[in-house]
Amino acid sequence: MKKSGMYRDYKSYQPGEVIQVDVVVIGSGCGGATMAYELSKRGIKVALLEQGGNYHTGTFDNHELNMAGKVSAERNFHTTSDGGINLVYGNNLGGASVHYWADSYRTPEDRLLLWNRKYGIEYHLPEDLKPYWLDLESDLHVTPATEEYFNPMNRLFRNASQRLGWEGHHVPQARKNCQKSGHCMQGCMFGAKQSQLITHIPSAVRLGTDVYTDLRAERLDIVGNQVKGLVAVVIDRRTLRQTQTKLRFQAKVVCVSAGGFGSSKFLLKNGLKKRLPALGKFLAINPSPMVHALYEEPIVQWRNIPAAYGVEGFRLAKFQNGSYKEGGYMLMPNQLQPGTLAALLPSFGKDHFRYMKQLEYLGGTIGWIDDVDGELGSIDVDFFGKTKVNYPFGKITKQIFSDLTYKQMKLNFEAGAKEVFLAGMKLRKYSKLPKKEEIDALAWRPAEFPMAAPHPAGGCRMGKSIENSVVNSKHQVHGFQNLFVADSSVFPTGVSVDPSFTIMAFSKKASEFITEVI
Repeated sequence: MKKSGMYRDYKSYQPGEVIQVDVVVIGSGCGGATMAYELSKRGIKVALLEQGGNYHTGTFDNHELNMAGKVSAERNFHTTSDGGINLVYGNNLGGASVHYWADSYRTPEDRLLLWNRKYGIEYHLPEDLKPYWLDLESDLHVTPATEEYFNPMNRLFRNASQRLGWEGHHVPQARKNCQKSGHCMQGCMFGAKQSQLITHIPSAVRLGTDVYTDLRAERLDIVGNQVKGLVAVVIDRRTLRQTQTKLRFQAKVVCVSAGGFGSSKFLLKNGLKKRLPALGKFLAINPSPMVHALYEEPIVQWRNIPAAYGVEGFRLAKFQNGSYKEGGYMLMPNQLQPGTLAALLPSFGKDHFRYMKQLEYLGGTIGWIDDVDGELGSIDVDFFGKTKVNYPFGKITKQIFSDLTYKQMKLNFEAGAKEVFLAGMKLRKYSKLPKKEEIDALAWRPAEFPMAAPHPAGGCRMGKSIENSVVNSKHQVHGFQNLFVADSSVFPTGVSVDPSFTIMAFSKKASEFITEVI
């Protein structure tokens, strides 16, 4: 019988340890965890490294501030360099899957065909990924949200969008025995949300993968076009500071799966920018404008699942005579816990207090922008090793913001809102739908309208040429035989839906190419 793997943490490491494995996987989110599982099924010995802690579901307490410290990098305080967009990503075993909404979409075929035709991506066409969907949906118990999971905001959202004639759907959810607590973004203490923490990671460990938490990959051991392994530094979980203790891993392959922000950062810190001029470029982040609304009936938006119903009719942007017309986003009901909601409500003093007194009656919506190619951002690492994310709002991006915001306002009024207002320091409230020109006139200056970046992509873009991409279609870093990247950072553009399933499918495909190298 195959020997099971083990879990290790900061208390178990000894200075100078040397560990030999077949593959080191850096990062334990949707990319890394899936990779470890797929490789371990083939009998390949894997070390899965995670710089964050191993917080099992029994340690979750559904408290916003406590859980932000456990499962959210930088306690959710990291922003783009201009302070305009909150960067949301994980720092824990299971990565961002522990705090994501559990929306689980198959990659739209039009997106895979776009990546093939425009960017030359091979091996990732619809027919290539088709075998993975049923396995993923089975492993993660994915089904469309049923009626019992519709909270008041979801019901109002669905009914209003249907009256407006907007194409929508019941959102596919990775859940099993959901208790409807509404704390999805704080990690599910019931283990109902099927994150990597309770699915692919324990499955990989049962098959022999060793998990190393509180351990930050620091330096690749590079000899020519080969990677011999890496050095990792131990993080003291109690202080989140790195210690003097370092471990060395010797491996046949290193796979970087540190996430949409982390993989670029790691490769940049290893000095690979000179070899890879496209490293850190072409960053998509799915910026997400939101609209708040005050209703006559209680909403209590922080209970039950976040988005049971979504509008996809505007997913693809439409252009007329070369000019933007509408669309380019997904539209969803919003779910914010009271503390986060209070921080995002506009204004101060009496105006803010008036909304807080009516907190249970506040609902709202949010949209995920399908980033505009040609208006993408970038990732840099400064002298002190800090990540700098740059994302200037381009002309078309601002037009999409305006269209999305106006449609959100229209939907909320159609749903029965008596007042609609925009997120931001300045109070912009409306008792009726304004003219579209009024919203189009907004400047969309950085930090004026708070929004998050929940779905980063790019930075290690996949492609054919080393001049405009970082990895080839086999996930190999250009110029290296045994260095791979498998996470959302390889996507040429955003996915246009929640990317978790696409990340997992790409990792399954990448595992086949890693197996060939071994």
